[in-house]
Amino acid sequence: MTGPAATRGPLLVVGDTLLDVDLEGSSDRLAPDAPVPVVDVTHEWQRPGGAGLAALLAARSGHEVVLLTALGADESADRVRQMLGELVEVVALPLSGATSRKTRVLANGVPVTRLDVGSGRALDAPLPPAAHAAIERAGAVLVADYGRGVTGLDDLREHLTERARAIPVVWDPHPRGSAPVPGCALVTPNASEARALGGVDGTADQGRVLARLWQARGIVVTLGARGALLVQGDTETLVPLDDPEAEDRPAGGRAPHAGRLDTCGAGDAFATAAAVALLEGQAPYEGVRTAVGQATAFVRAGAATAVSTEVPYAGSSDRPEPADAFRLVEQVRAAGGTVVATGGCFDLLHRGHVSLLSAARSLGDALVVCLNSDASVRRGKGADRPLVTQEDRARVLSALASVDGVVVFDEDTPAEVLARLRPDVWVKGSDYTDQPIPEAAVVEAAGGRVVLLPVVDGYSTTRLVDASRAAGTPSTSTTNQHTEEN
Repeated sequence: MTGPAATRGPLLVVGDTLLDVDLEGSSDRLAPDAPVPVVDVTHEWQRPGGAGLAALLAARSGHEVVLLTALGADESADRVRQMLGELVEVVALPLSGATSRKTRVLANGVPVTRLDVGSGRALDAPLPPAAHAAIERAGAVLVADYGRGVTGLDDLREHLTERARAIPVVWDPHPRGSAPVPGCALVTPNASEARALGGVDGTADQGRVLARLWQARGIVVTLGARGALLVQGDTETLVPLDDPEAEDRPAGGRAPHAGRLDTCGAGDAFATAAAVALLEGQAPYEGVRTAVGQATAFVRAGAATAVSTEVPYAGSSDRPEPADAFRLVEQVRAAGGTVVATGGCFDLLHRGHVSLLSAARSLGDALVVCLNSDASVRRGKGADRPLVTQEDRARVLSALASVDGVVVFDEDTPAEVLARLRPDVWVKGSDYTDQPIPEAAVVEAAGGRVVLLPVVDGYSTTRLVDASRAAGTPSTSTTNQHTEEN
Protein backbone atom coordinates (compact mmCIF):
# COMPACT_ATOMS: atom_id res chain seq x y z
CA MET A 1 0.00 0.00 0.00
CA THR A 2 1.26 3.46 -0.80
CA GLY A 3 0.15 6.96 0.17
CA PRO A 4 -0.54 8.61 3.52
CA ALA A 5 -2.53 5.73 4.96
CA ALA A 6 0.49 3.44 4.61
CA THR A 7 2.19 5.22 7.55
CA ARG A 8 -0.88 5.40 9.80
CA GLY A 9 -1.21 1.75 10.67
CA PRO A 10 -3.92 -0.74 9.78
CA LEU A 11 -7.67 -0.40 10.18
CA LEU A 12 -8.69 -2.18 13.36
CA VAL A 13 -12.22 -3.63 13.27
CA VAL A 14 -13.62 -4.37 16.74
CA GLY A 15 -16.89 -6.11 17.52
CA ASP A 16 -19.04 -9.21 17.44
CA THR A 17 -18.54 -11.69 14.60
CA LEU A 18 -21.24 -14.05 13.37
CA LEU A 19 -21.63 -16.62 10.62
CA ASP A 20 -24.32 -15.55 8.14
CA VAL A 21 -26.01 -18.23 6.03
CA ASP A 22 -28.55 -17.93 3.20
CA LEU A 23 -30.61 -20.98 2.22
CA GLU A 24 -32.07 -20.24 -1.18
CA GLY A 25 -34.75 -22.06 -3.13
CA SER A 26 -38.15 -21.88 -4.77
CA SER A 27 -41.66 -22.02 -3.36
CA ASP A 28 -44.96 -22.62 -5.16
CA ARG A 29 -47.13 -24.09 -2.40
CA LEU A 30 -48.12 -23.82 1.25
CA ALA A 31 -47.59 -26.50 3.87
CA PRO A 32 -50.72 -28.63 4.42
CA ASP A 33 -50.50 -28.32 8.21
CA ALA A 34 -49.93 -24.53 8.39
CA PRO A 35 -50.26 -21.50 6.08
CA VAL A 36 -46.50 -21.19 5.56
CA PRO A 37 -44.53 -21.50 2.31
CA VAL A 38 -42.73 -24.75 1.54
CA VAL A 39 -39.23 -23.85 0.31
CA ASP A 40 -37.39 -26.37 -1.86
CA VAL A 41 -33.81 -25.41 -0.96
CA THR A 42 -31.24 -25.75 -3.73
CA HIS A 43 -28.35 -23.50 -2.69
CA GLU A 44 -26.51 -22.51 0.47
CA TRP A 45 -24.39 -19.37 0.75
CA GLN A 46 -22.15 -18.36 3.66
CA ARG A 47 -20.27 -15.22 4.67
CA PRO A 48 -18.72 -13.67 7.78
CA GLY A 49 -21.32 -11.55 9.55
CA GLY A 50 -21.24 -8.58 11.90
CA ALA A 51 -17.71 -7.33 12.52
CA GLY A 52 -16.47 -10.17 10.29
CA LEU A 53 -18.34 -8.74 7.30
CA ALA A 54 -17.00 -5.24 8.05
CA ALA A 55 -13.45 -6.63 8.17
CA LEU A 56 -13.93 -8.50 4.89
CA LEU A 57 -15.27 -5.37 3.14
CA ALA A 58 -12.41 -3.28 4.50
CA ALA A 59 -9.84 -5.82 3.29
CA ARG A 60 -11.34 -5.71 -0.22
CA SER A 61 -10.49 -1.99 -0.26
CA GLY A 62 -6.80 -2.93 -0.22
CA HIS A 63 -5.93 -1.83 3.32
CA GLU A 64 -4.29 -3.90 6.02
CA VAL A 65 -7.07 -4.99 8.36
CA VAL A 66 -6.99 -6.51 11.85
CA LEU A 67 -10.16 -7.98 13.36
CA LEU A 68 -10.45 -7.99 17.16
CA THR A 69 -13.41 -10.20 18.04
CA ALA A 70 -14.65 -13.03 20.23
CA LEU A 71 -14.88 -16.47 18.62
CA GLY A 72 -15.88 -19.83 20.01
CA ALA A 73 -14.25 -23.21 19.48
CA ASP A 74 -16.90 -24.47 17.07
CA GLU A 75 -17.65 -25.12 13.42
CA SER A 76 -19.16 -21.67 12.79
CA ALA A 77 -16.03 -19.95 14.12
CA ASP A 78 -13.80 -22.22 12.02
CA ARG A 79 -15.82 -21.35 8.92
CA VAL A 80 -15.50 -17.63 9.59
CA ARG A 81 -11.73 -17.95 9.98
CA GLN A 82 -11.53 -19.88 6.72
CA MET A 83 -13.49 -17.29 4.76
CA LEU A 84 -11.42 -14.40 6.11
CA GLY A 85 -8.33 -16.40 5.18
CA GLU A 86 -5.18 -14.45 4.47
CA LEU A 87 -7.05 -11.18 3.92
CA VAL A 88 -7.64 -10.31 7.57
CA GLU A 89 -5.50 -10.81 10.68
CA VAL A 90 -7.80 -12.17 13.39
CA VAL A 91 -7.04 -11.47 17.06
CA ALA A 92 -9.48 -13.70 18.94
CA LEU A 93 -10.94 -13.05 22.37
CA PRO A 94 -12.55 -15.85 24.42
CA LEU A 95 -16.26 -16.51 23.89
CA SER A 96 -18.58 -18.05 26.44
CA GLY A 97 -20.96 -20.27 24.48
CA ALA A 98 -21.30 -20.94 20.76
CA THR A 99 -20.53 -18.54 17.91
CA SER A 100 -23.77 -17.00 16.63
CA ARG A 101 -25.09 -18.29 13.31
CA LYS A 102 -27.88 -16.44 11.50
CA THR A 103 -29.65 -18.34 8.71
CA ARG A 104 -32.01 -16.61 6.29
CA VAL A 105 -34.37 -18.74 4.23
CA LEU A 106 -35.21 -17.17 0.87
CA ALA A 107 -38.03 -18.31 -1.39
CA ASN A 108 -37.82 -17.02 -4.97
CA GLY A 109 -35.30 -14.44 -3.79
CA VAL A 110 -37.46 -13.11 -0.94
CA PRO A 111 -36.58 -13.78 2.74
CA VAL A 112 -39.39 -15.67 4.49
CA THR A 113 -37.79 -16.39 7.88
CA ARG A 114 -34.53 -16.26 9.83
CA LEU A 115 -33.16 -18.89 12.19
CA ASP A 116 -30.71 -17.79 14.90
CA VAL A 117 -28.60 -20.26 16.86
CA GLY A 118 -25.66 -19.71 19.20
CA SER A 119 -25.99 -17.21 22.03
CA GLY A 120 -22.29 -16.90 22.88
CA ARG A 121 -21.04 -13.71 24.49
CA ALA A 122 -17.58 -12.28 24.90
CA LEU A 123 -15.99 -13.42 28.15
CA ASP A 124 -15.36 -10.48 30.48
CA ALA A 125 -11.62 -10.82 31.01
CA PRO A 126 -8.50 -8.66 30.57
CA LEU A 127 -7.38 -8.25 26.97
CA PRO A 128 -4.50 -10.46 25.83
CA PRO A 129 -1.22 -8.78 24.76
CA ALA A 130 -2.05 -9.28 21.06
CA ALA A 131 -5.21 -7.21 21.52
CA HIS A 132 -3.31 -4.39 23.24
CA ALA A 133 -0.77 -4.38 20.41
CA ALA A 134 -3.49 -4.28 17.74
CA ILE A 135 -5.15 -1.27 19.39
CA GLU A 136 -1.87 0.59 19.79
CA ARG A 137 -0.73 0.22 16.18
CA ALA A 138 -4.10 0.98 14.59
CA GLY A 139 -4.37 3.97 12.27
CA ALA A 140 -8.15 4.05 12.69
CA VAL A 141 -10.77 1.94 14.46
CA LEU A 142 -14.15 0.71 13.28
CA VAL A 143 -16.42 -0.68 16.00
CA ALA A 144 -19.15 -2.98 14.67
CA ASP A 145 -21.38 -3.62 17.69
CA TYR A 146 -23.87 -6.49 17.36
CA GLY A 147 -24.91 -6.64 20.99
CA ARG A 148 -22.95 -9.75 21.93
CA GLY A 149 -20.63 -8.31 24.54
CA VAL A 150 -17.34 -7.37 22.89
CA THR A 151 -17.92 -3.61 23.11
CA GLY A 152 -18.86 -3.87 26.79
CA LEU A 153 -15.48 -5.23 27.90
CA ASP A 154 -14.07 -2.76 30.44
CA ASP A 155 -10.43 -3.19 29.42
CA LEU A 156 -11.29 -2.73 25.75
CA ARG A 157 -13.39 0.39 26.38
CA GLU A 158 -10.60 1.97 28.42
CA HIS A 159 -8.09 1.49 25.61
CA LEU A 160 -10.50 2.65 22.89
CA THR A 161 -11.27 5.80 24.88
CA GLU A 162 -7.56 6.57 25.06
CA ARG A 163 -6.98 5.89 21.35
CA ALA A 164 -9.99 8.03 20.32
CA ARG A 165 -7.96 11.06 21.44
CA ALA A 166 -5.31 10.29 18.82
CA ILE A 167 -6.93 8.44 15.88
CA PRO A 168 -10.38 8.37 14.23
CA VAL A 169 -12.84 5.94 15.80
CA VAL A 170 -16.03 5.14 13.89
CA TRP A 171 -18.71 3.39 15.96
CA ASP A 172 -21.62 1.50 14.38
CA PRO A 173 -24.01 1.08 17.37
CA HIS A 174 -26.61 -1.55 18.17
CA PRO A 175 -29.77 -1.13 20.30
CA ARG A 176 -28.73 -4.08 22.48
CA GLY A 177 -25.06 -3.10 22.54
CA SER A 178 -22.93 -0.76 24.62
CA ALA A 179 -22.78 3.00 24.29
CA PRO A 180 -19.91 4.36 22.15
CA VAL A 181 -16.83 5.49 24.07
CA PRO A 182 -16.33 9.29 24.37
CA GLY A 183 -14.51 11.05 21.56
CA CYS A 184 -15.64 9.02 18.55
CA ALA A 185 -15.11 10.84 15.27
CA LEU A 186 -18.35 9.41 13.87
CA VAL A 187 -21.20 7.30 15.27
CA THR A 188 -23.39 5.82 12.54
CA PRO A 189 -26.91 4.73 13.63
CA ASN A 190 -29.65 4.30 11.06
CA ALA A 191 -32.91 6.24 11.47
CA SER A 192 -34.72 3.58 13.51
CA GLU A 193 -31.68 3.05 15.77
CA ALA A 194 -31.40 6.81 16.30
CA ARG A 195 -35.05 6.95 17.38
CA ALA A 196 -34.60 4.02 19.76
CA LEU A 197 -31.34 5.30 21.22
CA GLY A 198 -32.10 9.04 21.28
CA GLY A 199 -35.76 8.98 22.17
CA VAL A 200 -36.43 12.24 20.28
CA ASP A 201 -38.45 12.78 17.12
CA GLY A 202 -36.73 14.59 14.26
CA THR A 203 -33.46 13.31 12.82
CA ALA A 204 -31.33 16.40 13.48
CA ASP A 205 -32.60 16.64 17.08
CA GLN A 206 -31.85 12.95 17.56
CA GLY A 207 -28.33 13.52 16.28
CA ARG A 208 -27.70 16.36 18.70
CA VAL A 209 -29.12 14.41 21.63
CA LEU A 210 -26.96 11.42 20.79
CA ALA A 211 -23.86 13.56 20.29
CA ARG A 212 -24.27 15.00 23.80
CA LEU A 213 -25.13 11.62 25.30
CA TRP A 214 -22.12 9.88 23.77
CA GLN A 215 -19.71 12.87 23.70
CA ALA A 216 -19.16 12.18 20.00
CA ARG A 217 -17.64 14.67 17.57
CA GLY A 218 -20.07 13.63 14.84
CA ILE A 219 -23.31 11.66 14.45
CA VAL A 220 -24.28 10.27 11.05
CA VAL A 221 -27.87 9.08 10.74
CA THR A 222 -28.17 6.89 7.65
CA LEU A 223 -31.43 7.41 5.76
CA GLY A 224 -31.44 4.68 3.13
CA ALA A 225 -32.31 6.03 -0.33
CA ARG A 226 -32.21 9.62 1.01
CA GLY A 227 -28.52 9.42 1.89
CA ALA A 228 -27.27 10.40 5.36
CA LEU A 229 -27.49 13.32 7.80
CA LEU A 230 -24.24 14.46 9.41
CA VAL A 231 -24.66 16.33 12.71
CA GLN A 232 -21.61 18.09 14.15
CA GLY A 233 -22.37 20.38 17.06
CA ASP A 234 -25.08 22.78 15.90
CA THR A 235 -24.39 22.05 12.22
CA GLU A 236 -26.43 19.54 10.25
CA THR A 237 -25.64 18.55 6.68
CA LEU A 238 -27.67 16.27 4.45
CA VAL A 239 -25.46 14.13 2.22
CA PRO A 240 -27.75 12.86 -0.56
CA LEU A 241 -27.13 10.11 -3.10
CA ASP A 242 -25.32 11.53 -6.11
CA ASP A 243 -27.59 9.60 -8.48
CA PRO A 244 -30.61 8.12 -6.66
CA GLU A 245 -32.22 7.09 -9.95
CA ALA A 246 -29.18 5.18 -11.24
CA GLU A 247 -29.82 1.74 -12.69
CA ASP A 248 -29.20 -1.12 -10.28
CA ARG A 249 -26.10 -2.96 -11.43
CA PRO A 250 -24.65 -6.04 -9.76
CA ALA A 251 -20.85 -6.06 -9.68
CA GLY A 252 -20.14 -9.77 -9.85
CA GLY A 253 -20.58 -12.67 -7.49
CA ARG A 254 -24.14 -13.59 -6.57
CA ALA A 255 -26.48 -11.18 -8.36
CA PRO A 256 -29.58 -9.66 -6.69
CA HIS A 257 -32.95 -11.23 -7.42
CA ALA A 258 -34.75 -9.60 -10.32
CA GLY A 259 -36.92 -6.67 -9.26
CA ARG A 260 -35.67 -6.62 -5.67
CA LEU A 261 -32.76 -5.06 -3.81
CA ASP A 262 -31.33 -6.79 -0.76
CA THR A 263 -30.01 -4.29 1.81
CA CYS A 264 -28.40 -6.90 4.08
CA GLY A 265 -25.06 -5.51 5.26
CA ALA A 266 -25.64 -1.95 3.98
CA GLY A 267 -24.95 -0.46 7.41
CA ASP A 268 -21.68 -2.38 7.67
CA ALA A 269 -20.68 -1.18 4.20
CA PHE A 270 -21.43 2.44 5.15
CA ALA A 271 -19.52 2.36 8.44
CA THR A 272 -16.60 0.52 6.84
CA ALA A 273 -16.31 3.02 3.99
CA ALA A 274 -16.44 5.93 6.45
CA ALA A 275 -13.70 4.39 8.61
CA VAL A 276 -11.48 3.71 5.59
CA ALA A 277 -12.01 7.29 4.39
CA LEU A 278 -10.97 8.74 7.76
CA LEU A 279 -7.97 6.40 7.83
CA GLU A 280 -6.95 7.87 4.48
CA GLY A 281 -7.16 11.41 5.88
CA GLN A 282 -10.53 12.56 4.56
CA ALA A 283 -12.51 15.10 6.59
CA PRO A 284 -15.76 13.85 8.18
CA TYR A 285 -18.06 15.37 5.51
CA GLU A 286 -15.95 13.93 2.68
CA GLY A 287 -15.83 10.60 4.48
CA VAL A 288 -19.60 10.52 4.83
CA ARG A 289 -20.06 11.42 1.17
CA THR A 290 -17.67 8.60 0.21
CA ALA A 291 -19.55 6.20 2.49
CA VAL A 292 -22.95 7.12 1.00
CA GLY A 293 -21.66 6.38 -2.49
CA GLN A 294 -19.97 3.13 -1.57
CA ALA A 295 -22.90 1.82 0.49
CA THR A 296 -25.24 2.57 -2.41
CA ALA A 297 -22.95 0.73 -4.83
CA PHE A 298 -22.76 -2.16 -2.37
CA VAL A 299 -26.55 -2.54 -2.31
CA ARG A 300 -26.84 -2.27 -6.08
CA ALA A 301 -24.19 -4.98 -6.41
CA GLY A 302 -26.29 -7.42 -4.39
CA ALA A 303 -25.25 -6.30 -0.89
CA ALA A 304 -23.91 -9.01 1.42
CA THR A 305 -25.07 -11.72 -0.98
CA ALA A 306 -22.47 -10.56 -3.50
CA VAL A 307 -19.61 -11.37 -1.09
CA SER A 308 -21.03 -14.74 -0.07
CA THR A 309 -19.47 -18.10 -0.82
CA GLU A 310 -21.58 -20.98 -2.11
CA VAL A 311 -21.13 -24.29 -0.34
CA PRO A 312 -22.56 -27.67 -1.39
CA TYR A 313 -26.05 -28.00 0.06
CA ALA A 314 -26.95 -31.40 1.49
CA GLY A 315 -29.75 -32.95 -0.53
CA SER A 316 -29.12 -30.85 -3.62
CA SER A 317 -27.77 -32.44 -6.78
CA ASP A 318 -27.38 -29.04 -8.43
CA ARG A 319 -23.66 -28.72 -7.66
CA PRO A 320 -21.48 -26.36 -9.66
CA GLU A 321 -19.26 -28.02 -12.23
CA PRO A 322 -16.08 -26.53 -13.71
CA ALA A 323 -17.89 -25.51 -16.90
CA ASP A 324 -20.04 -23.16 -14.79
CA ALA A 325 -17.01 -20.86 -14.60
CA PHE A 326 -17.65 -19.56 -18.11
CA ARG A 327 -21.23 -18.64 -17.22
CA LEU A 328 -19.99 -16.96 -14.06
CA VAL A 329 -17.47 -14.91 -16.02
CA GLU A 330 -20.18 -13.75 -18.42
CA GLN A 331 -22.34 -12.60 -15.51
CA VAL A 332 -19.50 -10.76 -13.80
CA ARG A 333 -18.41 -9.06 -17.00
CA ALA A 334 -21.96 -8.06 -17.92
CA ALA A 335 -22.29 -6.44 -14.50
CA GLY A 336 -19.09 -4.44 -14.97
CA GLY A 337 -17.07 -6.52 -12.51
CA THR A 338 -13.42 -7.56 -12.62
CA VAL A 339 -12.49 -11.15 -13.52
CA VAL A 340 -9.28 -12.57 -12.05
CA ALA A 341 -7.74 -15.86 -13.13
CA THR A 342 -4.76 -17.94 -12.10
CA GLY A 343 -3.58 -21.43 -12.95
CA GLY A 344 -1.51 -24.44 -12.01
CA CYS A 345 -1.51 -28.11 -11.05
CA PHE A 346 -2.48 -27.71 -7.37
CA ASP A 347 -1.42 -31.32 -6.80
CA LEU A 348 -1.91 -31.47 -3.01
CA LEU A 349 -3.13 -28.11 -1.75
CA HIS A 350 -0.86 -26.29 0.68
CA ARG A 351 -0.31 -22.99 2.46
CA GLY A 352 1.45 -21.39 -0.50
CA HIS A 353 -1.52 -22.13 -2.75
CA VAL A 354 -4.07 -20.79 -0.25
CA SER A 355 -2.10 -17.57 0.28
CA LEU A 356 -1.79 -16.90 -3.45
CA LEU A 357 -5.45 -17.68 -4.15
CA SER A 358 -6.67 -15.41 -1.34
CA ALA A 359 -4.49 -12.55 -2.55
CA ALA A 360 -5.60 -13.09 -6.16
CA ARG A 361 -9.30 -13.03 -5.19
CA SER A 362 -8.84 -9.65 -3.50
CA LEU A 363 -7.93 -8.11 -6.88
CA GLY A 364 -11.43 -8.44 -8.36
CA ASP A 365 -14.99 -9.69 -8.13
CA ALA A 366 -14.45 -13.34 -9.10
CA LEU A 367 -11.49 -15.73 -9.26
CA VAL A 368 -11.31 -18.57 -11.79
CA VAL A 369 -8.61 -21.23 -11.46
CA CYS A 370 -7.30 -22.81 -14.66
CA LEU A 371 -6.36 -26.33 -13.56
CA ASN A 372 -3.95 -28.63 -15.39
CA SER A 373 -5.60 -31.92 -16.35
CA ASP A 374 -4.05 -35.22 -15.28
CA ALA A 375 -2.63 -35.71 -18.77
CA SER A 376 -0.96 -32.29 -18.87
CA VAL A 377 0.52 -32.82 -15.41
CA ARG A 378 2.00 -36.16 -16.51
CA ARG A 379 3.56 -34.53 -19.57
CA GLY A 380 5.15 -31.83 -17.46
CA LYS A 381 6.11 -33.69 -14.29
CA GLY A 382 6.39 -37.37 -15.17
CA ALA A 383 4.32 -40.53 -15.21
CA ASP A 384 4.04 -40.67 -11.41
CA ARG A 385 2.22 -37.34 -11.18
CA PRO A 386 -0.32 -36.09 -10.33
CA LEU A 387 -0.82 -37.61 -6.91
CA VAL A 388 -4.44 -36.41 -6.84
CA THR A 389 -6.87 -36.74 -9.75
CA GLN A 390 -8.14 -33.70 -11.59
CA GLU A 391 -11.70 -34.30 -10.34
CA ASP A 392 -10.56 -34.28 -6.71
CA ARG A 393 -8.24 -31.31 -7.23
CA ALA A 394 -11.10 -29.35 -8.81
CA ARG A 395 -13.45 -30.22 -5.93
CA VAL A 396 -10.94 -29.16 -3.28
CA LEU A 397 -10.27 -25.86 -5.04
CA SER A 398 -13.99 -25.19 -5.48
CA ALA A 399 -14.48 -25.58 -1.73
CA LEU A 400 -12.15 -22.63 -0.98
CA ALA A 401 -13.82 -19.32 -0.12
CA SER A 402 -11.44 -17.50 -2.48
CA VAL A 403 -12.26 -19.59 -5.57
CA ASP A 404 -15.40 -18.85 -7.61
CA GLY A 405 -14.86 -21.28 -10.48
CA VAL A 406 -12.50 -23.94 -11.86
CA VAL A 407 -11.74 -24.80 -15.49
CA VAL A 408 -9.70 -27.90 -16.34
CA PHE A 409 -7.46 -27.64 -19.43
CA ASP A 410 -5.59 -30.40 -21.25
CA GLU A 411 -2.98 -28.35 -23.15
CA ASP A 412 0.55 -27.60 -21.95
CA THR A 413 -0.41 -23.98 -21.18
CA PRO A 414 -3.80 -22.42 -20.36
CA ALA A 415 -3.60 -20.08 -23.37
CA GLU A 416 -6.63 -21.62 -25.12
CA VAL A 417 -8.79 -21.42 -21.99
CA LEU A 418 -7.65 -17.85 -21.33
CA ALA A 419 -8.64 -16.85 -24.86
CA ARG A 420 -12.20 -17.86 -23.90
CA LEU A 421 -12.17 -16.48 -20.36
CA ARG A 422 -10.53 -13.14 -21.29
CA PRO A 423 -9.69 -12.31 -17.63
CA ASP A 424 -9.01 -8.72 -16.63
CA VAL A 425 -6.15 -9.94 -14.41
CA TRP A 426 -3.96 -13.04 -14.83
CA VAL A 427 -2.08 -13.88 -11.63
CA LYS A 428 1.22 -15.72 -11.36
CA GLY A 429 3.57 -16.15 -8.42
CA SER A 430 6.55 -13.83 -8.01
CA ASP A 431 8.80 -16.83 -8.73
CA TYR A 432 7.98 -16.09 -12.40
CA THR A 433 9.63 -12.65 -12.22
CA ASP A 434 12.55 -13.73 -14.42
CA GLN A 435 10.72 -16.42 -16.38
CA PRO A 436 8.72 -16.17 -19.60
CA ILE A 437 4.94 -16.43 -19.27
CA PRO A 438 3.73 -17.85 -22.61
CA GLU A 439 0.06 -17.12 -21.96
CA ALA A 440 0.74 -13.44 -21.16
CA ALA A 441 0.35 -12.47 -24.82
CA VAL A 442 -3.14 -13.99 -24.94
CA VAL A 443 -4.21 -12.15 -21.76
CA GLU A 444 -2.83 -8.80 -22.92
CA ALA A 445 -4.30 -9.17 -26.42
CA ALA A 446 -7.75 -9.36 -24.82
CA GLY A 447 -7.09 -6.20 -22.77
CA GLY A 448 -6.03 -7.92 -19.55
CA ARG A 449 -2.87 -7.56 -17.50
CA VAL A 450 -0.47 -9.92 -15.75
CA VAL A 451 0.13 -9.46 -12.02
CA LEU A 452 2.86 -11.23 -10.05
CA LEU A 453 1.98 -11.82 -6.39
CA PRO A 454 4.37 -12.81 -3.59
CA VAL A 455 4.70 -16.50 -2.81
CA VAL A 456 5.36 -18.17 0.52
CA ASP A 457 9.03 -19.09 0.42
CA GLY A 458 10.02 -22.73 0.61
CA TYR A 459 6.74 -24.33 -0.45
CA SER A 460 6.88 -26.78 -3.39
CA THR A 461 4.88 -29.96 -3.92
CA THR A 462 7.71 -31.43 -5.97
CA ARG A 463 10.23 -30.73 -3.20
CA LEU A 464 8.06 -32.40 -0.57
CA VAL A 465 7.38 -35.42 -2.75
CA ASP A 466 11.12 -35.84 -3.38
CA ALA A 467 11.91 -35.46 0.32
CA SER A 468 9.21 -37.96 1.25
CA ARG A 469 10.54 -40.51 -1.20
CA ALA A 470 14.09 -39.98 -0.04
CA ALA A 471 12.96 -40.64 3.53
CA GLY A 472 11.15 -43.78 2.41
CA THR A 473 7.71 -42.58 3.54
CA PRO A 474 4.48 -42.45 1.52
CA SER A 475 3.92 -39.11 -0.21
CA THR A 476 0.29 -38.69 0.82
CA SER A 477 0.63 -35.64 3.06
CA THR A 478 -1.79 -32.82 2.45
CA THR A 479 0.82 -30.25 3.46
CA ASN A 480 3.08 -29.28 0.57
CA GLN A 481 4.96 -26.42 -0.91
CA HIS A 482 4.59 -23.73 -3.56
CA THR A 483 6.79 -22.72 -6.58
CA GLU A 484 6.33 -25.29 -9.35
CA GLU A 485 2.56 -25.54 -8.97
CA ASN A 486 1.56 -22.04 -10.19
